Amino acid sequence: MASYIHERKGWPEFRWDENKLAPMLADLRHRQGRLIGRMEGLGFHLRAEAVLRTLTEDVLKSSEIEGEMLDKEMVRSSIARRLGMDVGALPPADRNVEGVVEMMLDATQRFDAPLTSRRLFDWHAALFPTGRSGMTRIAVGEWRDDAKGPMQVVSGPVGRERVHYQAPAAKKINREIQAFLKWFNGRTRMDPVLKAALAHLWFVTIHPFDDGNGRVARAITDMALARSENSAQRFYSMSARIRVERKAYYDALEKTQKGGIDVTAWIEWFLGCLGRAFGGAEIILASVLEKARFWDRHAAAPFNERQRAMFGRLFDGFTGKLTTSKWARICKCSQDTALRDIDDLVKRGVLAKDAAGGRSTSYALVDRK
Repeated sequence: MASYIHERKGWPEFRWDENKLAPMLADLRHRQGRLIGRMEGLGFHLRAEAVLRTLTEDVLKSSEIEGEMLDKEMVRSSIARRLGMDVGALPPADRNVEGVVEMMLDATQRFDAPLTSRRLFDWHAALFPTGRSGMTRIAVGEWRDDAKGPMQVVSGPVGRERVHYQAPAAKKINREIQAFLKWFNGRTRMDPVLKAALAHLWFVTIHPFDDGNGRVARAITDMALARSENSAQRFYSMSARIRVERKAYYDALEKTQKGGIDVTAWIEWFLGCLGRAFGGAEIILASVLEKARFWDRHAAAPFNERQRAMFGRLFDGFTGKLTTSKWARICKCSQDTALRDIDDLVKRGVLAKDAAGGRSTSYALVDRK
């Protein structure tokens, strides 16, 4: 008896309820168009800043979904350098960060180029530059071989594992992938956003690699969404939203992969998640405009390099509270220098001291409206 969707009769000829999905898809496409229009109405530099923030979030959150935490400043630095943007002094990225960034930018900046097996292999090799996933050696830049048994998605302690999903046998991968690529690259009358939903499900169901399948699937999703807009500029992050809804994401996948070939419920979840991702774009837009207004107000102010660099950090998602110790560590200066920098900004009304005070006094920007 068939246990998984790829074993069902008719696979991979997915079915869905068009009447049920049509209103949701139409509303989503309308919102997508309005969002892109608003973002493209920004000046060049503001639009570039929004794209940089979006891509940074996309790379960070896609990795976080798999439990891998990347350094935000390294990710931002790598993306900015590859996009030819000057964002000041940022740390050089290590090869793990560079690999994830390479894959994401190749998917989104070259969205109109065909997706091929060779391209997928290159993405996978970029994700695992050492040939290892953690302490485990894996096959990199090639399909899995199932030498250690069938590919399963499991959870739970050893001896009491719960199998959430079992992928097609390794001997079927090449045939499955070729069918997927032919469909993905082919011309159809299907709405491109609907195609993105199906592409994500289809690829992650094949699960062709030893590891990294989720990250590659999300890169393919971003590629399909870029095709839906015919634009390499990204203003919202599906991965960031999936990170927030991680449990619901895995639940939706498991239910679909253990169900029949009617995938209406999966598409509903995907479209809903994408709509909520648009809300994240509004947050990015507000932050970019806030930063622009700040610099307009203080265009002639004689800030030193450390102060200017710290303002960039504060507007780009500073974690925790700003203290003299953090200032000194980030700016690589002494505590005394950090205190002088901060006191200068407090006297000029740019920073305000936290009301709590005490030994761990913190500071915040004044008038961020």
